[in-house]
Amino acid sequence: MIKADGVTEVTDADFAAQVLGSDLPVLVEFTADWCPPCRQMGPVLGALAQETSDRLKVVQLDVDTNPSTTNAYKVLSMPTFMVFRAGEPVKAMVGARSGRRLLEELSDVW
Repeated sequence: MIKADGVTEVTDADFAAQVLGSDLPVLVEFTADWCPPCRQMGPVLGALAQETSDRLKVVQLDVDTNPSTTNAYKVLSMPTFMVFRAGEPVKAMVGARSGRRLLEELSDVW
């Protein structure tokens, strides 16, 4: 489901199609409702999704309701950001960050 801010919510059921099968690189935020830094990242991810929609897909996965994907990628801390390209994880970052810092860290992705 695509939210108003352009960020797509993915689940265990559609992770393969939405993320691993994407033609664009995908930034996945592993998130949880109870995580204040995750909620803080909402506007940052929304702005990033709108700014980079032609070269990066931005999605969120709730770790509490999607344990299979969370466990498969050994995610232990929230928020964890993973970039997938051609179905493979190519970068991982843990913790909240500013939009500017996130863009800098993603500069080698596209």
